[in-house]
Amino acid sequence: MSNFYSEKPEIMENIKLKEEHTLRVCKNIVHLGKLLNLSKNKLYMAETIALFHDIGRFEQFIKYNTFNDNKSENHAVLGLKILKKNRVLSCLTNKEKEIIYKSIMYHNMPELPDNEDSGCLFYSKLIRDADKMDILYVVTDYYKKRKIHPNPALEFELPDTNEYSSCFIKDILNQRIIKSHELKGYNDMKLMQLSWVFDINFFPTLNYIHQNHYLDKIIKALPDTEEIRTIQKSIKNYVEKRLISKI
Repeated sequence: MSNFYSEKPEIMENIKLKEEHTLRVCKNIVHLGKLLNLSKNKLYMAETIALFHDIGRFEQFIKYNTFNDNKSENHAVLGLKILKKNRVLSCLTNKEKEIIYKSIMYHNMPELPDNEDSGCLFYSKLIRDADKMDILYVVTDYYKKRKIHPNPALEFELPDTNEYSSCFIKDILNQRIIKSHELKGYNDMKLMQLSWVFDINFFPTLNYIHQNHYLDKIIKALPDTEEIRTIQKSIKNYVEKRLISKI
């Protein structure tokens, strides 16, 4: 990471942003793994995936000046190229490397493949949950501070208006995950972040999101309309049902 440090404040801010994100995701995945009673070796595997899941972000930002994969290249694919080129995982078994590589590849996909090995899917679900835990922390904190210190990189350089896409309201009401390549504005990105609740894999993750009121904080950052209030009620009902059943 330090290879990408810069004296330019706008670059350094975003390199540090991803560095700090990575360290928190490592803590998240270990904490989540312990709650799921993983063995020490499985915790090491999980933490390794978390450590390298965003390794492509640094080169991506330096090269393209954006974190938007749709305007640059898939940061997971870029990260795998870096790991393989530098033989970072050369001391591991082929099976361990395969799981780590695939979990990194899948961590930012809209959906996980149905035909994947169950062990690989487990680690992929772990990193997806740990990653979302921190992204929701980062964006909700940013929404509070945005007027004082805006950062276009956190907004994917999307236009900021009071508008949002009504089709995404329908997606949320039908419990569908919104895809990043379909976003047309800044509010659409907030709706996408709300839709992630339908892609939370483990009860402790959902409970953490609920206790920190992340979804309500995103709602608060959206326009106060009847449609937004409707999806707020729908999401609240969905979360409450899952928390009661502990699924």
